[in-house]
Amino acid sequence: MFALDGKVALVTGASRGIGRAIAARLAEQGAIVVAAARGDHARACVDEIAAKGGRAELLDLDVTDAAAVEKAPGGIVARHGRIDVIVSNAGVTRDQLLMRMKRDDWDAVIATNLTATFALAQAAMRPMLKQRGGRIIAVSSVVGQMGNAGQTNYAASKAGLIGFAKALAREVASRGITVNVIAPGMIETDMTRAIGAEAHADLERQIPLGRLGTADDVAAAACFLASDEASYITGHVLAVNGGMYM
Repeated sequence: MFALDGKVALVTGASRGIGRAIAARLAEQGAIVVAAARGDHARACVDEIAAKGGRAELLDLDVTDAAAVEKAPGGIVARHGRIDVIVSNAGVTRDQLLMRMKRDDWDAVIATNLTATFALAQAAMRPMLKQRGGRIIAVSSVVGQMGNAGQTNYAASKAGLIGFAKALAREVASRGITVNVIAPGMIETDMTRAIGAEAHADLERQIPLGRLGTADDVAAAACFLASDEASYITGHVLAVNGGMYM
């Protein structure tokens, strides 16, 4: 199931965490993965995939660089003849209460989390339309669905991804392109592991399934949405949150 043999997939924010796990899972299922991040930050991801017999290449990409993003899908098509899957995962946080938030912190989060997805999807439209098929997957957040104090910029960017995906899904469905969103909940990261046992336990109490999620939980969802088995799913928000938000 979920075989991706011969598919070409671009994953942004592939240097660590959820992005790295998604890149690894897609490669395990047979995809040729283009692991994108700034500089050579995704090198370890590419090396790990290669060590397991998968196919991956590094792409130095700043998702806030409009010119670079515009060129990325075309470069992939030039090298591989096609581009089948885009996972827009790169994201940042700059948390602060709204009354203290600087405009630069708002702009930076919107540019990285939302505008970059627009630019990447737009750049991929021509080859995907020509192929009459493709998968666009945006990584949002439970915060975009339920909000969180001190994260108005982050919540707005992640909620924006949901509206963007639903609208784009309607535009391109007739050409065999699906557009979906994954909304992770609380995921085990270096940050959550560093908050202490009591705070960690408090987070777990907020989750019906009684645990934080893992990057692999999110990667499994991405692999499904990228596969042929999900060909009749579009404009959907797949929550990977342990029941934290229903």
